[in-house]
Amino acid sequence: MIKKFSKKEIQLLTKNKNIQNVTENTITYSEDFRIKFMLEHLTGTPPRFIFEKYGFDIEIIGIKRVERAAYRWRKLFKKNGLLGLKDSRNENSGRPLKRILTEKEENLKLKSKIKFLELENDFLKKLRAMRGCIP
Repeated sequence: MIKKFSKKEIQLLTKNKNIQNVTENTITYSEDFRIKFMLEHLTGTPPRFIFEKYGFDIEIIGIKRVERAAYRWRKLFKKNGLLGLKDSRNENSGRPLKRILTEKEENLKLKSKIKFLELENDFLKKLRAMRGCIP
């Protein structure tokens, strides 16, 4: 059973800049925090330490929430790279597009893909540098 947050806990949690939104049942973490989390987690830092480093009180949010978030983000990162950590709920209905894209839409899609690949390259360079690898 998922722990519900009290009004006082919600107030405390909303003060953390790494939280985008919090209700009595859920926490929506900022995209920036999810990326920072993955960068640190990929170097071997345990999820609990990362959450504590960024000001989360594990007693309030619960270790299970930390573990579930870490599992979910690892899975998304493995499947889609950094783009998988982006919150796309407002942009995506979840339904596949059934029409042919216009030339402008196709260009935007390709530009977006290029930007993603550039970010992924930068991320991998940073990861190699953190691990002491030679690029």
